[in-house]
Amino acid sequence: MSVVNLQVLKEEAIQLLIQIINTPSISEQENKVSFLIEDYLHQHGFHVKRKYNNIWTENNNSYKKENIPTILLNSHHDTVKPGKNWSTDPFTAVQQNNKLIGLGSNDAGASIVSLISAFIYLSSLSELPYRLILSITAEEEISGTLGVRSILPELGSIDLGIVGEPTQMQVAIAEKGLIVLDCVAEGETGHSARNTGINAIYIATRDIEYLRYFSFDRKSELLGFPTINVTQIKGGIQHNVIPDICTFVIDIRTNELYQNEELIDIIRNQIHSKMKPRSSHSNSSFINPMHPIVLKAKLIGRNTYGSPTLSDQSIMPFSTIKMGVGDSGRSHTPNEYVWISEIMEGIDIYICLLKDFNF
Repeated sequence: MSVVNLQVLKEEAIQLLIQIINTPSISEQENKVSFLIEDYLHQHGFHVKRKYNNIWTENNNSYKKENIPTILLNSHHDTVKPGKNWSTDPFTAVQQNNKLIGLGSNDAGASIVSLISAFIYLSSLSELPYRLILSITAEEEISGTLGVRSILPELGSIDLGIVGEPTQMQVAIAEKGLIVLDCVAEGETGHSARNTGINAIYIATRDIEYLRYFSFDRKSELLGFPTINVTQIKGGIQHNVIPDICTFVIDIRTNELYQNEELIDIIRNQIHSKMKPRSSHSNSSFINPMHPIVLKAKLIGRNTYGSPTLSDQSIMPFSTIKMGVGDSGRSHTPNEYVWISEIMEGIDIYICLLKDFNF
């Protein structure tokens, strides 16, 4: 394979992103967009593997080498459902000079096309000192079991992951994890006029009030303290019945100084309500600030930081950074957009980061 024309790749990236926006890919409904991206990779001569709505491929210019490290480039093609107040059709790309508007343009379509372009370019070089895998995966927005988690065992040993999410092409070297706890306060029914029974709402609200002021002890230099919030509550069946059940949901954002099970046990010992973890697999992520990829990123002018938002980085059991095109503040908002110039620059930065990279 001869070295591809980078300017042509950049032009194709914009057209591919327009097609991605125009192909609805709500979580669990990514089938069409996955085939769209697969077809594009086929056009550039890559053999693409598939499981569910996840696709991946590898470079072919380092196969003869043995015992070389592997780098995974990953981003997700699913989107959230569009909210209200869009001034354009969220499923129709609108280009206004340098601006491209549409659902998934920023999160994470711009990172997808930038990673793909960088992957194609790097794969056209005569030799790389590492094996390179590109995966575009599903169900990131819902932390689904049929997303990247389902294909990691098939990718083999990974030494480094680069997760494409909107970070303004700065480098998140740490990311908060997530625990979701379903809680049930149990009482006894009674007639409200007689003031009998045990009111489960009161039990729940005492726990909730306690959690409102509860704080964890260990502060991460990059991520701060873990945060805890009660985000949902439901109780009672009608106005004249003392409720015997009240349910509520706890959202915990973790740092790297706690194991998830440890945090769950801490909360279980603080409240009276029964508690069941709904989600506890999304761990906090952290890479050594002296890792070669972090040092290379700094060398080419990238800043490092700790990210409060969750990504598929949380389920990758190897060293990762989060780095992608766009701004996280635009994600999940009406009239989501990305600047075309951001994509052009993002492709260049990915290539600059990896072209001469070595472990």
